[in-house]
Amino acid sequence: MDYQVWSNGEYVARSQATVSMMDRGFRLGDVVFDTSRTFNGKIFRLHDHLDRLYRSLQYTRIDPGLSMDEMARLTLDVVERNESMREAANDDYMITQIVTRGIGTIQEPSNPGIAIWIDPLSAPRYGPLQKTGAHVVIPKTRSYSAEQIDPKVKHYSRLNFVLAELEATDVDPDALPLLLDSKGNISEGIGSNFFMVSNGVLKTAKDNDILQGVSRMTVFELAKQLGISAVEEDLQPYDVYTADEAFMSSTPYCILPVGRVDNRKLGEEVPGPITQQLLAAWSERVGLDIVDQLSRLT
Repeated sequence: MDYQVWSNGEYVARSQATVSMMDRGFRLGDVVFDTSRTFNGKIFRLHDHLDRLYRSLQYTRIDPGLSMDEMARLTLDVVERNESMREAANDDYMITQIVTRGIGTIQEPSNPGIAIWIDPLSAPRYGPLQKTGAHVVIPKTRSYSAEQIDPKVKHYSRLNFVLAELEATDVDPDALPLLLDSKGNISEGIGSNFFMVSNGVLKTAKDNDILQGVSRMTVFELAKQLGISAVEEDLQPYDVYTADEAFMSSTPYCILPVGRVDNRKLGEEVPGPITQQLLAAWSERVGLDIVDQLSRLT
């Protein structure tokens, strides 16, 4: 049995879904997307993800021909159609809306290509790292600046992420990259935001040259709930090397502790105490133990 995905107006088996080689999304990366995930089969913060998707569409001037409410209804229908498979696998999944400009010139493209896609959550990479901490490496490849492709837009023009990951894995096959911006400040990971703790204060990059992550938003909300001071400021590698603890935030794993940076041990305990508090609060919010689920799916 195969997951059912929605593609250009019809439901098809995930393994049979295709895209035209003439589509601008395939040929030019003329495409935006957004990805949310389920907890116990319920989509987490769907409205926030779709709000970001439609901001990306507005920025790139792609008209999907669907209102946000229509996109939400279709997304929920895809989830419902796959619920029996999710339950059988005892898993959750990622759900992604993908919108391309379509086929043709930029002045006269044909109808946009739209898909609502499912990926099983299965987390063989991230489960063990919840206890040992990830190794992040700062590569020479930089994140896009707002003067190039604004990172607030969630798009598939991501060759810089590929190159950054290659550089990180040259240092350590299991390492994750942590990119700098054009000014040498810490920006983001590949599909993740970065947080560090110094003297009890939670710190993360300003949102000038990063994706405004929904998981990042959730971390701020949980920190406020827990009475943890949180700030956005320019951070340099020095600040990260001397931090007390750190973690990445992203949709699949929510919070991923960091144990090493450029082969330097970080902090006395992994995950650190504030990271543990935030993970526990997130788990309570969604009604399942995030660390336990990721470990089980390893």
